[in-house]
Amino acid sequence: MKRMIAVAIAGLLAAPAFAAGDADKGENSFKKCKSCHMIVSDDGETIMKGGKTGPNLYGLPGRTAGSADFRYGNDIVAAGEAGLVWDEASFTGYVADPRAYLSEYLGTKAKSKMSYRLKKASEAADVWAYLESVSAN
Repeated sequence: MKRMIAVAIAGLLAAPAFAAGDADKGENSFKKCKSCHMIVSDDGETIMKGGKTGPNLYGLPGRTAGSADFRYGNDIVAAGEAGLVWDEASFTGYVADPRAYLSEYLGTKAKSKMSYRLKKASEAADVWAYLESVSAN
């Protein structure tokens, strides 16, 4: 629990340092993500063609984790049921190390189907800015 609080505080303190991601850079970085993820709007417009082994990331900002029309792992669904809603801090924390993030969030050893990581906080912030720029939220 103490570690979870420390991670949350560190995330809050670090957020201003990378809060203004670059959507253009994020679009380029998203090319690493599209082997598993696509971005298709609710009306069927393909914004970024990609794979289907990961969920559609259209509308991710503000969405409850594990709630889109996709077959998620149990732990991401549990995190959503526990209140995890995607914002920049949760997204950048999750994509840096999905398993560790979920384990910390849930307070138990967790699993994640997502294996790729965006370790650089600036790159994750750029991808987040891109997702915000193409989503309706």
